[in-house]
Amino acid sequence: MMYKCLNCSKEITLEQISEKIRCPFCGYRIVMKTRPKKISKVLAR
Repeated sequence: MMYKCLNCSKEITLEQISEKIRCPFCGYRIVMKTRPKKISKVLAR
């Protein structure tokens, strides 16, 4: 599962995050889960 730091914008894996949720590169405490780049189309009726 991939996460992205909102401060330095680096990609972080779940293994890099320890018990406390912090960016291992800059120490920022807010990370967000990245969304897949796959676009799904839904047909409307």
